Amino acid sequence: MSVTYTYSAPEGESKTVDVSFTDGDITHNRQVNAVFTDGVYDADATETRVAEVAKGVEHKIAVGVIREQEDVPDPIDPAELP
Repeated sequence: MSVTYTYSAPEGESKTVDVSFTDGDITHNRQVNAVFTDGVYDADATETRVAEVAKGVEHKIAVGVIREQEDVPDPIDPAELP
């Protein structure tokens, strides 16, 4: 299955976009550097960059480096330990 992804343009002073990559039941979230040309956000170049990262994510899913996360219990508050 091919990886799909969604993201929005960076906001404020942010230089990254938060991307959600999905392949079947696996969702992988990470930040990707946005592309700026002459200090202005370049949506087309950022799309190219995110698509390149998606290829890497797809390969990592295929070889098992990125996989569906198992349910992880909530962390224990150290103050509650005996």
